[in-house]
Formats: sequence, structure tokens, C-alpha cells
Amino acid sequence: MENLDLPPKIVTSAKRAGLKTLASVLCLSKPDLERATNLNSHEVSILVQAVSEAAYQTPIITVLDIKHGKCHTSMIVQKLSLGCPRLDAFLHGGILSQGITEIAGESASGKTQICIQLCLTVQCPKALGGLDGGAVYICTEDAFPSKRLHQMIQMFNEKIGSEMASKLKLGDHIYVEHISEMDQLWHCITQRIPILLTRGLVKLVVIDSLAAIFRCEYDSHEIAQRAKHIQSVGAKLNWLSSQYDVPVVCVNQVTANMKRSSNPFEPSVVPALGLTWATFVKVRLMISRTNYRLNVDSQGSEECRPGLNPTESVVRSMEVVFSPHLPKDKCYFIVEQSGVIGLA
Repeated sequence: MENLDLPPKIVTSAKRAGLKTLASVLCLSKPDLERATNLNSHEVSILVQAVSEAAYQTPIITVLDIKHGKCHTSMIVQKLSLGCPRLDAFLHGGILSQGITEIAGESASGKTQICIQLCLTVQCPKALGGLDGGAVYICTEDAFPSKRLHQMIQMFNEKIGSEMASKLKLGDHIYVEHISEMDQLWHCITQRIPILLTRGLVKLVVIDSLAAIFRCEYDSHEIAQRAKHIQSVGAKLNWLSSQYDVPVVCVNQVTANMKRSSNPFEPSVVPALGLTWATFVKVRLMISRTNYRLNVDSQGSEECRPGLNPTESVVRSMEVVFSPHLPKDKCYFIVEQSGVIGLA
């Protein structure tokens, strides 16, 4: 309070009222401040304005400042590469470093494959699309696919070269946690993960999947409590992302779309957890399998065609449901031994 540029009368009155911190002023309404300090409404407005400006530390920038590079680098939202140029182009650079990115889809659609690939790319230098840090992978359904991870690490090491691979040691910087209850999840995101983030060891948080916790633990009469817990988790994850400038990726299951019965143009499935969770999501991506498989002929040209040939890769789709910076669009990809690969 002593460092605020205020008239002496206002400072003295605030001290007499016991208002020694910024929080003590902001927690009171203007009428309460008038009664506590014996100041008039105009003087209280001056006090509140000065305290509000001191409490709000984030500088104001414009789009023109960003374009001309005049803002501080910490104000620029970074992006995490998916490890595939075609998918990065589709997402305009990759996953946003601030906010929750949701990857929703049916079982075996490729959600976990994308998350594992993100855990590898995040460890790369920023020049290669990474964030120079490790990843936390929270499993709530099945056991973590460690065999698949080691398979992708071997292929990823071949792509980045032996010198870079020996320097990064990709398998040593992925912290896996198995969780099955809401209390465990809350303790993890409020106590354990912040320690890793504060030390700079982690630059990505993955939860696979969030719906498994909230679908199994609550009965039908606990809907209000379930919604409250979803809001708490969403707010905490957004705070972690904003505070430490790290992307948070949440896998979500899908549920049948009841609106389809009255409107055949509606999708057959929608992401689970409803509007309560959707309000906390910044980018929602829907992943699904198609009825097509990729065929590569002897000349190396690619062709997608219907079929059930097990030797051919299943073509999958990635659709932008909503995003603040991406148009509503769709692209296609396959899952190979080396990882997730976008199609032209």
C-alpha cells in the first residue's frame, strides 16, 4: 500500500481502517470502504482504481504490438508441434501453450497416439517445434502403453539423429501417473504437478482421459457435486496452463447425441461431460476413424479407398469443433509404426 501513488489523506485513512494489503481493499465493496475509512465516494473510487492497477500486473498489448514484435516474449503464446508438418499446418503451428486442448473421439480413434507423440515433441528444442521440457502423462483408464512409447521413441530418434537423441534421452522425461479417483486427480494437479512445473522439468500436461473419472465415480443423485468438481478441475488446469505457460491436453470420451433423432444432420456422437466441461476448453478436436484405408502403389503415390485390407493403414480424421484461432475444418491422418502422420 505504501508504494501506491495516492493522496496522503487516503493512505492515512486506509491504514487507520486496517487496510494494509491490496487484497484487503479489493475484498470490500465501495460502501463498506466508505464506512471503514470515512472517505467520500470519489476518494474511495481513487483508492480502488489505484489498488486495481497495482494488483493487475499483466501489461496491456494490442494486435499491432504483436505484429511488430514490440511485446515481451512471455506475452506471445507458443505452440507445440505434433511432430508432423501437415498436421502442424492444419493447426496453424500446433497445440497452444496456454489453455486446455481437448482431443475427443471414440475408442481406437488415435487419441492416445497423438498424446504420446506430443510427449516426444515437447522435449525437442523450440527451433524444432518443442518446448525444451518433459511431460506429465496421467492415465485414468488403462495402463500406460509403455511398449508403444518405446517403439515411437526408437523411430523418433532415427528422425532427429543419434546426436540429438543421446542429448535429449526422450524416455527419461515423461512422468507417468495412474489415477482412478477424483481425490487422487485433485491431489496430483494441486500438489504434485506444480512442483515439477516450478522446477521447469515439465512443459506439457496430458490427462488420458478426464471422462473416465467423472463417469464412474458419481451416482445419478450426485450431479451437482459432479458438476462442481468438473468446474474445480477445469479452473485449476487453466490456471496451471496460464501460470506456467504450458499446454494442457485432455482426452475425452464421446457419448451418443440425443439431438440426432430430430435432426439427421447432427453428428452421431458428441464429447462427454457436457457444457459444464466445455466452457473450460479453449480448443476442441474431434478424432474419428473413417471407412477408408491408405493404399500406396509401387510408384509411391497414395490413394484412399474403401476396404478392409489389414496391411493398409486406417484413415482417420481430425476435425476442429471450436477454437479461437482456427477455422472449423477437417484433415486426415494415419497411425504408423513411427507415429501419427498427416495426409495431403
